[in-house]
Amino acid sequence: MKKIRYYFRLTTAFITRFKGLILLGVVFGVSFFFLLSIALPLIMNEKPEYVGVSGRYRPDKLPNFILEMIGDGLTQINESGITEPSLATSWETPDKGKTWIFYLKEGSEWHDKVKLDSNTINYEFSDVTISRPDEKTLVFNLQNPFSPFPSVVSKPTFRKGLVGTGDWKVENITVAAEVVQEITLKNKEGKKIVYKFYPTLERTKLAYKLGEVNKISGVFNASPFESWNTAEVLKKANTKQVVTIFFNTRTEPFKDNKSLRQALAYSIDKRFFSEEKAISPIYPKSWAYNPQVKPYEFDLDRAKNILGEIPEDSRNEIEIELVTTPILLSIAERIEQDWNRVGIKTTVQVSSIIPSEFDAYLTILDIPDDPDQYSLWHSTQIDTNISGYSNPRIDKLLEEGRIALDYEERRKIYLDFQRFLLEDLPATFLYHPVYYEISKK
Repeated sequence: MKKIRYYFRLTTAFITRFKGLILLGVVFGVSFFFLLSIALPLIMNEKPEYVGVSGRYRPDKLPNFILEMIGDGLTQINESGITEPSLATSWETPDKGKTWIFYLKEGSEWHDKVKLDSNTINYEFSDVTISRPDEKTLVFNLQNPFSPFPSVVSKPTFRKGLVGTGDWKVENITVAAEVVQEITLKNKEGKKIVYKFYPTLERTKLAYKLGEVNKISGVFNASPFESWNTAEVLKKANTKQVVTIFFNTRTEPFKDNKSLRQALAYSIDKRFFSEEKAISPIYPKSWAYNPQVKPYEFDLDRAKNILGEIPEDSRNEIEIELVTTPILLSIAERIEQDWNRVGIKTTVQVSSIIPSEFDAYLTILDIPDDPDQYSLWHSTQIDTNISGYSNPRIDKLLEEGRIALDYEERRKIYLDFQRFLLEDLPATFLYHPVYYEISKK
């Protein structure tokens, strides 16, 4: 006990004598810790990454890859195309696809710390009414049953402007004449990415050469960067796009002429295009993908045999104008050679928009996340059915696929859809395009 009292008196005397220094040390330590917490991230953080993007975009129409960094949807779509929970934990339809009820997860908030509830979620769809019976429930009332609707609300939603819930938030955005010039994103770790927008790909490439950006992606042609020692060039096939030739089935020579369409598909030597060959308009990793459809591999003899069944006089009168986009001009010229080689006179024309009149149209088709392709192939879709295709069997399958709720039932429908579509061949699917990412070493 004596020792305890001794140490207690000693400690008390020490504190009394040096209390000023002790207090100063505590203040200094707290201040140092506070300043360090502010300065350390600034010291440790890397410089912002500057990325060049080609195209003109309004603040409400930014590229999807940026929107998906900033915001989340009620749902999300996995690698196989299956819809999974995101901002919503679950959903149901009490009337076979006409009404969809989504239940929000607890504890979510927007980037500005406002609580996420049904009243702060903003979705706008034509022909859909939205009700909010409580803070955790959203009800979408459709005019007609639509089984893919949960995939539709995977689109990121925002409370106002670009205030989202994603891993990245908007720190700054520069707009001139309603067009985005630059947008800065920041994540929770303090990393920043500055996206700088340029009107054309050539202007984006120039920005890289001038050092305005240190990375550009989505480049269709890597020239001249593949020869630069200071540039790292990575290439990747986009399997959610497919280079496609649409045949105009409204008019001659392709109207009611499946044999000609098939012969031309067999005559195209795909080996010159890409290693990522395509056979279908469905995403290859999708739960609905059918790998057993006709692949239309290059077969010159088969092409000539099919064409040989067409009377010579009729065959000699066939002339095809192949319209394409500027970036696919070299591909179109190769196809022109292939078709001329089997005796079909072909010329190439370049158009920067979807032509209203054409015989064949070579373009890049964006593959939707859901296998529903009603707008592309149904006979009633005059504005979006590029081939002008009409087939009662295909119409029926597309209609059934939109109302079936069970994945396995829908899968069987779309397996048949692909099989019959590829047999009739209103379009031929060539390959998945390859894009390049250029960055500083």
